[in-house]
Amino acid sequence: MEKQETRNSRFFALLPIGVFLVLYLGCGILFEYILKIPQGFYQTPAIVIFLIALFVACMQNRALDFNGKLKVMAHGVADENILTMCLVFLSAGAFSGAVSAAGGADSTVNLFLTFLPSRVAVGGLFLIACFVSVSMGTSVGTISALAPFAVSMSQATGYEMVLCIAAVASGAMFGDNLSMISDTTIAAVRTQGCEMKDKFRMNFLIVLPAAVLAFVLFIVLTPAGTGVLEPGPFSFWKVLPYLLVLAGALVGVNVFLILIAGAVLSLVVGVASGAFPWTQVFSVMGDGVTAMYDITVISIIVACIGALVREYGGIQWLISFVRSHTRSKRGAQLGIGGLVAAVDVAVANNTVAIVMTGSIAKDISEEFGIDPRRTASLLDIFASVMQGIIPFGAQLLYASAGSGVPAVKIIPYMFYCYLMALSAILFILFWPEKKRG
Repeated sequence: MEKQETRNSRFFALLPIGVFLVLYLGCGILFEYILKIPQGFYQTPAIVIFLIALFVACMQNRALDFNGKLKVMAHGVADENILTMCLVFLSAGAFSGAVSAAGGADSTVNLFLTFLPSRVAVGGLFLIACFVSVSMGTSVGTISALAPFAVSMSQATGYEMVLCIAAVASGAMFGDNLSMISDTTIAAVRTQGCEMKDKFRMNFLIVLPAAVLAFVLFIVLTPAGTGVLEPGPFSFWKVLPYLLVLAGALVGVNVFLILIAGAVLSLVVGVASGAFPWTQVFSVMGDGVTAMYDITVISIIVACIGALVREYGGIQWLISFVRSHTRSKRGAQLGIGGLVAAVDVAVANNTVAIVMTGSIAKDISEEFGIDPRRTASLLDIFASVMQGIIPFGAQLLYASAGSGVPAVKIIPYMFYCYLMALSAILFILFWPEKKRG
């Protein structure tokens, strides 16, 4: 009987999500555009607003006492997908910290630049960013590592700065969407319950045309340069950890084993090359793990909010709403894409957007019989599309800070994001799902 009562809230069960969106987006607009505070959208930590939203959720539905709500939240956090996702976040952080400290990013860039013809340098910079982001699993980390090279390339060749930094940011979003150690991919896969390698294969087929066209556009728009590229020294051994992780991910090795192997190899290379002493092997990994704390804690809080929203009937209301406005699988997939894109605009974090909408997307997919691999790919793609073109997102803010080009001026040159959205829409409309036996 109590279960029946908790299911009657429906639309009002979504109040915690609404509170989060209003507070987070409202404060961001106030700080950034009205009070003119630099990087105003990052003045209010998302975790604080999520805690407020969780408090609102706990105040709802008096038919369920607080102890009962704690049990609901505990059940949500104990979900296998949430626990696995958090552990992978931390493992990916350890690898990222180790390989960055070993100098892997610098060596990778210099290796590519050594063999790039000057005429295709900007397109090549896009490819470098694609490779580094797929290997590192972080778009922000890729932009931070490559922005100085984009600036140097522009100064050495005469190519427009905005074109060079946009090539880096676009390539960074390629890996953010595809990498098997990217937090967005982890979140998409775990919330939908499919295998990473299966999601990667489907996702890759969708975005490959977009990547090829973006590469061509960067080359076509590159004018004749006036300087000569002078890449720095590189070490193949420092690139090896990236290659190991990338190869292992592509053949479907367990993600934990890949990350552990990559971190160990990075530590060996770092110590052997003198990048850091053996006494710092734990601290360099610790730095990377610490960088993942925020998204890990946010995932736990979001799981609590999601469990309560589901218990109160909010998920069912959303499913009913989408279903009443949808006549086919295509409509449901477009609805999922639009939902995660809208949430990403509000929270300016594609991983958080996927975590927030993942359970809803899963329920909608089950209602319409959509392949989990397909849903995971669409979640990741549309979240990454919006994340790459919002001027207050971390990616463009980092790109702007590293190059001196205003974020709003970079947006028109984010060709890959626009083409990725187009590819996904065409995939939905013209690539029908095969029947599963």
